[in-house]
Amino acid sequence: MNGWVRSCAVVFAGFIAGSMAGPLPVTAAGQGVLRVRFGGDRVETRMVLDLDKAVSGKLISDSASELVIGLSDLSVQSAQAGDGEGLVKSWTVDRAAGGARLALNLAPGAKVSRRFLLPPADGVAHYRYVLDIKAADGSEAPPVVSLTSGKPLPKAIAVSTAPIKAPPIRFKKVIVVDAGHGGRDPGALGASVQEKEVTLAAAKALKARLEKTGRFEVVLTRNSDVYVPLDQRVQIARRADADLFISLHADSGPDSTTRGASVYTLADRAAGRVNEVVDPDDWLMKANAPGRDRAIGQILLDLSQRATKNRSATFAEMLIEKVGEERPLLRRSHREAGLMVLLAPDVPAVLLEMGFITNSADEKALTHDATRKRVVDAVGRSIEAYFARETRIASR
Repeated sequence: MNGWVRSCAVVFAGFIAGSMAGPLPVTAAGQGVLRVRFGGDRVETRMVLDLDKAVSGKLISDSASELVIGLSDLSVQSAQAGDGEGLVKSWTVDRAAGGARLALNLAPGAKVSRRFLLPPADGVAHYRYVLDIKAADGSEAPPVVSLTSGKPLPKAIAVSTAPIKAPPIRFKKVIVVDAGHGGRDPGALGASVQEKEVTLAAAKALKARLEKTGRFEVVLTRNSDVYVPLDQRVQIARRADADLFISLHADSGPDSTTRGASVYTLADRAAGRVNEVVDPDDWLMKANAPGRDRAIGQILLDLSQRATKNRSATFAEMLIEKVGEERPLLRRSHREAGLMVLLAPDVPAVLLEMGFITNSADEKALTHDATRKRVVDAVGRSIEAYFARETRIASR
């Protein structure tokens, strides 16, 4: 990436990719929904729709036992339906204006805790729309009935016949790692390597490093030499319900002696561009606001942006500290800019320039396995430190 500021994460991968059986057979390409799969139990259930293209999901209705989600741009030839598993009793996908409609018949009190889209990755050639569904907390067991009178026994002496509820699964932190550029966009050019090659190698190494800890789920915006539009990179982070977004780049400049890493966060003046990557109505839905006044929704959006910007700045400082232990830094190492990939209002995000690809020493460090590993490890340590801090604050 041009350093003189040119505008510019897989969650449960094995679980999603192959361990869930589904009632819907694979259909021909172009049919929209290729397969529906389930996993989990009646405490927590995961539903995965294998799709032939990317979609954007929007909550339409969330009643006591039925959930309806609009899937934009999804084409289905005819209605598809089937029995569910776990907390999902049944499901239906049918045509709707602008796309398709997904309707779920859920167990009483069950709620969707999160939903997100995963791009093709790790050998999976299709998109996956994922829904995590949780049982209601504190659900009461049916009353115990007297065998003689047929009437419910008093609660004081009733013995619950409900199974012991397993402790809820604690989801890992979701990190979206963005390998800058790709495909027709090579990025900055070094003497022997292109920026897109450097960023992809670093992104894959960071994914492996984080997942090895067992504490993180990592989504790559790309895992091959393909071009992904900038706004789609932001949407990938939002749909994955990411806890952190980090975009990896290599800097460049006219002076080949300039070297060093730097970190960018979103500038205040660019915050107003959020509507370029976020549908305000969709964000209102996320804010739990059926029918909420748009002015109030905008206030919520502004508050979210402010909190996200503060968290981004906190992580940026930690990242600079850790990377600075391994590599030279630019004199002004924390910078602000209106970069498209940093625009998500609800996902802390930074862009890391790992060094100058136009500097021979930095280029060598970025392409050599050992030095790249040290940089990646520094990024990993900063992510661990950031979430350790968040946990301490939350526990106060």
